[in-house]
Amino acid sequence: MTKAEYLEIAAKRYDELQALNKLDNFYDYEKQFVSILHNLGREVLEKNLGTLSKDKRKKKPHDAGSCNHQ
Repeated sequence: MTKAEYLEIAAKRYDELQALNKLDNFYDYEKQFVSILHNLGREVLEKNLGTLSKDKRKKKPHDAGSCNHQ
């Protein structure tokens, strides 16, 4: 991902972040702030690694050094 691509993704969230300033309840502010940044993080992660699998059974890379077989 290039810097320009990241800035484009972050810019999409800018208006949402600015809208938080209209809230007068810190709990609501924090809850929405965390949600916005979570979604931003997910989008950046998917852009860098590709779309994540929805199948929790999908095999993960095996680390041969951690094998306990004798």
